[in-house]
Amino acid sequence: MSAASQTAVATVWRMESTRLIGGLMRLVRDLSLAEDLAQDALVAALEQWPASGVPDNPGAWLMAAAKHRAIDRLRRNDMAQRKHDELGAEHELQQLLQAPDGDALDDGVGDDVLRLIFIACHPVLSGEARAALTLRLIAGLTTDEIARAFLQSEPTIAQRIVRAKRSLSAANVPFELPPAGELAQRLSSVLGVIYLIFNEGYAATAGDDLMRPQLCDEALRLGRILAALMPREAEVHGLLALMEIQASRAPARVDGHGDPVLLLEQDRARWDRLLIRRGLAGLKRAEDLGGSLGPYALQAAIAACHARARTAADTDWLRIAALYGALTQVLPSPVVELNRAMAVAMAFGPAAGLAIADALQDEPSLQSYHLLPSVRADLLARLGRGTDAAAEFRRAAALTRNAREQALLLRRAESCGATS
Repeated sequence: MSAASQTAVATVWRMESTRLIGGLMRLVRDLSLAEDLAQDALVAALEQWPASGVPDNPGAWLMAAAKHRAIDRLRRNDMAQRKHDELGAEHELQQLLQAPDGDALDDGVGDDVLRLIFIACHPVLSGEARAALTLRLIAGLTTDEIARAFLQSEPTIAQRIVRAKRSLSAANVPFELPPAGELAQRLSSVLGVIYLIFNEGYAATAGDDLMRPQLCDEALRLGRILAALMPREAEVHGLLALMEIQASRAPARVDGHGDPVLLLEQDRARWDRLLIRRGLAGLKRAEDLGGSLGPYALQAAIAACHARARTAADTDWLRIAALYGALTQVLPSPVVELNRAMAVAMAFGPAAGLAIADALQDEPSLQSYHLLPSVRADLLARLGRGTDAAAEFRRAAALTRNAREQALLLRRAESCGATS
């Protein structure tokens, strides 16, 4: 197969796989089987499209191929004898085979994709499993791509995905949206997984690079899909706004050598203005839906303060500190409180911020969190306590597993030591 044919098939798969698996899941009610059928259709495309060319409606072609393979499997495995509500009858598939394939794929596709997102992010799975399964099913990444994105071995990711599917099957998770009473909790899980993927791309926890752009891009794509499917959910727009505004800084977050550039030192002319406009528009949509802002919309409002400031000196730190105060009310956590410490320091002086950070030193969940000593070091340096600051920067460097971040922290420690 030529490189051009491979690229064409890969592009179509990335665009259509989520719709395809969602549609098949509606038919066969089995996640592993739906993915297997989709993969069978992909193999057929790889075999036939180089000679016949990419069809005008590749999604419908893939669905037709998958349905034929579903019929073959039903007959071969005698699955048609099972109860209709367990797997779906052959008669139903035969009816779909007689219908136009474009209609079969597009009918209810929004609901199918939305159901698939909620299944991939089901609370029965661990956070790592949700992230891997979401990237596989919704983003269409291969196991190898997910493994490279998270700096883990391909067998580890493959096993994680297999175990996730088994867990969903064992729990008899239905292919349906959660009841109204559970929607908010389940949506929170979905948003949390998408933001976890974005954060791992925006500030990699380990490895030689500060960022993993592919993960940021996939999280943004997932956020946009969810915003289109759930346009009346303010927090969906809030999360998308937050990610777009943060992603706008990506070109300025590293220098020519790949080393980190701190927010207040970034060249704001390099920020992506289109992403900022999209983010601000998304934040306005969240606000216009009414009610109190949720945690993602509040974080987007904080990011918007930075985005609107033409220079670092123009930043409205009083508003940011107030927004962090509101955030601690709806999302009380040590990490939010640590972020508030820095905002308070910028608004009211480093001593005020250090008092908040110092109160977190015995917090169990922050004992291995490198940003706690990093924040304390920054504030100690501003107070002229260079020796103490250097020690804290070194402690932060010992805790991080990201090589770029570690190098920056050690340079700052050396700088503090030289001026103490």
